[in-house]
Amino acid sequence: MIDTRVGREGTEIRRRRECEECGRRFTTRERLEVSLPQVVKRDQRREEFNREKLLAGIMSACVKRPVSADDIARLADRVEAWLHEVGDREVISRKIGDRVMEELKVLDALAAIRFASVYEEFESTADYAAFMAALEGEAK
Repeated sequence: MIDTRVGREGTEIRRRRECEECGRRFTTRERLEVSLPQVVKRDQRREEFNREKLLAGIMSACVKRPVSADDIARLADRVEAWLHEVGDREVISRKIGDRVMEELKVLDALAAIRFASVYEEFESTADYAAFMAALEGEAK
């Protein structure tokens, strides 16, 4: 091991390592594993919180946008930290979506619109127009 640092707001340890055989350097990341609340879906099913699923949703909203992978990871970190702070055993998926939406509005408005189109199940251009009007109203 070459170097160890605390990263991601204290929730991750990054270690720089070097292979003893080939001399190649690489980074490993260790995350604190804590129990997160169950997510209650719209149809009342319950499932474990899945960070990868959260990241996939955020990344699909940010495709071809000037949002870095680090920005996306930090957004997911903030959502996870919020879930820890809430401290409930169960959280409604709607609350998680609302939290992601608020974060995306600050990060990139178009990504927020993309996320909303799936999250809010937009069915017409009127749905998009109403969301964009609300977004513009919040910006003023």
